[in-house]
Amino acid sequence: MPVQLDVRTGSKRELRDITSLVKEVISASGVQQGVCHIFVPHTTAGLTLNENWDPDVKGDLIRALEALVPDVRFRHGEGNSPAHLLSTIAGASETVLVRDGELILGTWQGIYLAEFDGPRSRRVLVKVVPDPA
Repeated sequence: MPVQLDVRTGSKRELRDITSLVKEVISASGVQQGVCHIFVPHTTAGLTLNENWDPDVKGDLIRALEALVPDVRFRHGEGNSPAHLLSTIAGASETVLVRDGELILGTWQGIYLAEFDGPRSRRVLVKVVPDPA
């Protein structure tokens, strides 16, 4: 059964570090060896792994992603079509290995909820699956 994390974003576009929340789910699961699946069930948000040491990286990534989305006339009438495209670019899921009850991440890596149509309350689903015995 996945664990639901409720994450509140504070701006229209941002990367919110959720690494510590995912680590809490792994710890509570008791899984020592396995995989951790993270999924965001939204069409205007995504997930990504990236540097979590230098805070400038988050802003740089958001600006670069925005630059990738052309200023075209979208048919979708809600005004958030760029957010749909940005979430497609980011993707809706990540899978991270678990070893000795810890996420296996690079030295500077963190897990980010990528908000593209905020501020909003977002759901993030986390499922920790143990390796077969």
